[in-house]
Amino acid sequence: MKSSPSSSADRRTFLKHLLTASAAMPAFAHLFAELPRQTAKPLRAAMMNDGLVVSWGAQGKQAAEQFGKWLGVEIVWFDGKLDLNIQRANMDEIAKRDWDFVAIQPGSISTLIQPIETLTKRGIPVIDMDTLIAPLSLFDQIGILTFITPDNVAMAESVVQTLVDKMDGKGKIAQTWGRQGHTGSQGRAQGFYNIVQRYPDIEVVDDQPGDWDVSRTTDIWNILVNRHPDLKAGFLHNDDMALAARQVVEKAGMQDQVVLGGIDAMIPAIQSVQQGRLLATARNSSPRIHGWAVLAGYYAAIMGLEAARRDIPSMILTDSSLITLNITSDPKLANEPWKIRGYGRNTLDSQIWAQQQLVF
Repeated sequence: MKSSPSSSADRRTFLKHLLTASAAMPAFAHLFAELPRQTAKPLRAAMMNDGLVVSWGAQGKQAAEQFGKWLGVEIVWFDGKLDLNIQRANMDEIAKRDWDFVAIQPGSISTLIQPIETLTKRGIPVIDMDTLIAPLSLFDQIGILTFITPDNVAMAESVVQTLVDKMDGKGKIAQTWGRQGHTGSQGRAQGFYNIVQRYPDIEVVDDQPGDWDVSRTTDIWNILVNRHPDLKAGFLHNDDMALAARQVVEKAGMQDQVVLGGIDAMIPAIQSVQQGRLLATARNSSPRIHGWAVLAGYYAAIMGLEAARRDIPSMILTDSSLITLNITSDPKLANEPWKIRGYGRNTLDSQIWAQQQLVF
């Protein structure tokens, strides 16, 4: 099913299709949900992330399928179900079939290399999403087209610094990981350590994986609040786990004492920041990672792998932002708000709106 045209006419055709689709893509996902397919014969792609039970993963599937509608790509989805064995079985099945491209978020590093090499040796473009399939030094050897990822260290640092500031730089804090073999989780843990090690009066009283699992996280936090009634803060590696911890904290009557932060800035988390239930989160844009994976795969399928390797960076870093209720204000600049961060206004509603359009 692979195609590899290289003529200038083919390039013009690709650009025409892309420009038509991109007229809708920047902002109005729902308004353009019925945009007709842009190719005479739809391409066919396999995609899989760690698990659709995670809200970030579910939004990624939604975004990928929307981009597929815009570009004329049939997305065949495989659910990793937060189970490395299931994900590997899915990957082995994907490797048996023909695809125009494949985009994968592995649940853990180095677990999917063999079936991915089977695909790349057949010339099928493979895009790595969010989590490293293998160390970057092996990407050329394996044949990965590109790696699309957030800066996990920076996101974690921004959230943890907000927590530490609220703690006045002292007291007990806990960290609940995602999965330890997940390189994004490893980066978030490193960001946590980068901040807390600067504060000798902060004590890390719990530091273990929740495996992105809400039930496991609930169990961890039930034990945690009983052991440490003087706990002041918690950093959790995604919003689903942070909101699960918040429920435990509220049940224990500690909601005015314990501040919490997560990662992903999903809409329920942004709303929880608005309500004061979470102190902070940082946006790991699932639509950008999954949607851009479809764009990269589409380009490779239409233009060919050689052109794609030339024109698409081997790593693409998605931007992110810290989400808090903090508003910078300066009465002296009331008539010149453009000189203030965020124009001196609460921007959470705009961030929710942008996310609803699958662009944030």
